[in-house]
Amino acid sequence: MPDATPRATYRVQLHAGFTFDAAAAIVPYLARLGISHLYVSPILESAPGSMHGYDVVDPTRLSGERGGAEGFARLRSALVAFGMGLIVDIVPNHMAADPRANPWWWDVLENGPASRYASAFDIDWDPPEAKLRQVVLAPILADHYGRELEGGRIAIERDEGSFAVRYFEHEMPVSPRTLDDLLAVAAAECGSAELADIAEGCRSLPPASATDRESVRRRHRDKELLGVRIARLCDGDVLVAKAIDDVVARINASPDALDELLARQNYRLAWWRVAGQELDYRRFFDVPSLVALRMEDESVFADTHTLLLDLVWDGAINGLRVDHPDGLHDPRGYLGRLAEGSEGVWTVVEKILEPGEELPAGWPVAGTTGYDWLHAAGGVFVDPAGEAPLVALWCSITGEAADFAEQAWRAKHEVMARDLAADVERLTELLVQVCERQRRHRDHTRVALREALREIVAAFPVYRTYLQPGTPASAGDVARIEEAVAAAGRRRSDIDAELLAFAADILCLRVDGAVEAELAMRFQQTTGPVMAKGVEDTALYRDLRLASRCEVGGAPDRFATSVAEFHAHNAAAAERWPATMLTTSTHDTKRSADVRVRIGLLSEIPEVWAEAVARWQGANDRHRRGPWPDPATEYLLYQTLVGAWPIDTARVLAYLEKATREAKVHTSWADPDAAYEAAVADFATDVLADEAFVTDLAEFVAPLTDAGWVVALALTLLELTSPGVPDIYQGCELWDNSLVDPDNRRAVDFGRRAELLAELPEAAGEAESGAPKLFVIRESLAVRAERPDAFAPGAAYHPLPSGEHAVAYLRGDDVAVVVPRLVLGLNDPENESVALPPGQWVDRFTGTAHGGGPVPLVRLLARFPVALLVREG
Repeated sequence: MPDATPRATYRVQLHAGFTFDAAAAIVPYLARLGISHLYVSPILESAPGSMHGYDVVDPTRLSGERGGAEGFARLRSALVAFGMGLIVDIVPNHMAADPRANPWWWDVLENGPASRYASAFDIDWDPPEAKLRQVVLAPILADHYGRELEGGRIAIERDEGSFAVRYFEHEMPVSPRTLDDLLAVAAAECGSAELADIAEGCRSLPPASATDRESVRRRHRDKELLGVRIARLCDGDVLVAKAIDDVVARINASPDALDELLARQNYRLAWWRVAGQELDYRRFFDVPSLVALRMEDESVFADTHTLLLDLVWDGAINGLRVDHPDGLHDPRGYLGRLAEGSEGVWTVVEKILEPGEELPAGWPVAGTTGYDWLHAAGGVFVDPAGEAPLVALWCSITGEAADFAEQAWRAKHEVMARDLAADVERLTELLVQVCERQRRHRDHTRVALREALREIVAAFPVYRTYLQPGTPASAGDVARIEEAVAAAGRRRSDIDAELLAFAADILCLRVDGAVEAELAMRFQQTTGPVMAKGVEDTALYRDLRLASRCEVGGAPDRFATSVAEFHAHNAAAAERWPATMLTTSTHDTKRSADVRVRIGLLSEIPEVWAEAVARWQGANDRHRRGPWPDPATEYLLYQTLVGAWPIDTARVLAYLEKATREAKVHTSWADPDAAYEAAVADFATDVLADEAFVTDLAEFVAPLTDAGWVVALALTLLELTSPGVPDIYQGCELWDNSLVDPDNRRAVDFGRRAELLAELPEAAGEAESGAPKLFVIRESLAVRAERPDAFAPGAAYHPLPSGEHAVAYLRGDDVAVVVPRLVLGLNDPENESVALPPGQWVDRFTGTAHGGGPVPLVRLLARFPVALLVREG
């Protein structure tokens, strides 16, 4: 049986090209490496061709493309054979809005509010816009509805006894109740009394507005029976089938007739650009194809979690990673039900913590997925002395001030005005209803209320708060709401101060009322997407003073982490969240850890870097296409090449396309500028084909490569020995120069890794192969296995005195860790030492013994770049 708390996890991305069987095949290798738990992306049935699994379509089945129940059983057997456990990523916030693949969503579109699954999804059936009442917006069209309809690109199709709307690859159901006229006409033309009776049966179905239990039951029962009757009748009477198909063909040939039929459906086909402004269901961030679930409903929890929890109870799943809990109506309540249903297995949550923010006390989880640690640890290897010159360089290149807070504020407003306008409008409508009943606030216009909400959301300092009606609000949540409201007032003196104060009272649940409570709850579900899309996916692609600090959970203006701050972070984790996850690279990081640490080295040589950038700008000016690329993008290209070199042109071009579209300055996903993107791509292509530039780049990168490997080993050892559970992302046990997805989801050569592992420790001297990193992981995990008390929850964490160029600490009583930092400036290591406690200490990597007391750093690291010391006896 695997331990309840993992020793270490190894994350793999499952898809049709890497199945349960493929995962099973690497289990022996992972076991030899020292991994205790395989950690996999979502395993439930997802949309066809999904490369990630976060678009679940059926929570009652294991993914067929990934191997189904049989493949999963083989994976389980492999894990059991090697004593390993399984951690599974779960997705409670949303499902795929794929009608044909998702039977729940199909049922909603077919039956509207009368669907058996209507309450499963977070749909506003009564929005302010009359045109969307009792229907779901379906923004799937490439152009305006009328143009697509009149262009003949929308059509009705019959498949035996069922009818669907076809639009290219999209299929939508036709409500059986709306088949009455179509079937009645066909019945009259072919003289079929039975078909006429079926048409009357369709007309007699309870309407979609009839949502009482009996009406819903009768509608579902009768529509299924009617469908069977149509299929049988068509199968047995070709004249009937031909009559129906002829009517369908005439409807398809007549835009007016087709429009009339479509107008009766429980959804409204629309141009895809409409989604951001008018979507009437909550989704994952700004993705209309991922519809949010009402997980606060206990029946929805049961329907979506039964299979997963059965696998937990059966011992097939030994831990859980909860995706995006901030999207839920009541994260604490959800996690409580999950803990109860999963027997309290080790569980971590994908929660992004901002500076000064802590995971809410009382959550029944082991901790976060590690982005907070990633940022704290990564900052240790950034030289704070490089901040001023790198900021000056950035400002001189772009001609803009380096004000990330302002950048983030602007980006939040942009996404609220465009991608998330529908979410803001939903909040606005609730505030309108509240203010209409308040004589001191009823004269505020909808515009004024919307502006007030936008300013508060834009000023929000964290992803969200966690208030719940009937539960005392935490002081921290109240403080953050009041901080945001005060900031909104300072920025916008034109907004009524009394209105802002009233909004603060509502959001802090100090105003009674059902609508008031709903506004507060939905506000909490809105600030997270705005933060994610505005900061993570926009601002972090705009302020590039040092790209390695532009990472999930980080910010470029939090430039470096002092050693004292890092120790404080670890000490707090040891005390409060000793089994939290630690990570350096994930499927969502914008750059791998190895790329980040090499870029971070630029903070130690800002003047040398500035000279190189100026030289490259001048030399490459002949490759420009008019004004493009813009200075910021050119600077990002140079940082990326330094961090990921060597890298092929195709990967660079794919990265630049994504980075520039995410930045949304000159191009975007919604409005791609083909001319701009072509100019950037041509520039990068020509630059990488320029022999003189490539030679200069390689010469510049050469000394950073070895230094980067040293820092990568240092960061890896910190991850493997800090308080928490280390996670290795697929392939990152060797040097990895991956960029943002999909680059970081490329196939991994596990065969080569297994070969190198078998060649250790001899292969550890082959730096270019990445074997030193593999060696550090294997030996560190072996120490964790041999001395579990030094790393178990409750184990002590004590910083060890060291100089400026080292991080050193003690785990438990008998394991010491020493790594170098700011390695380019480590000119006189003889003057620095680390104070080891009394005893005989043996380095696990080299076998070198050291006594207690001050030991020169140069001696500790003489034979290997990092040291893992175990006290003997």
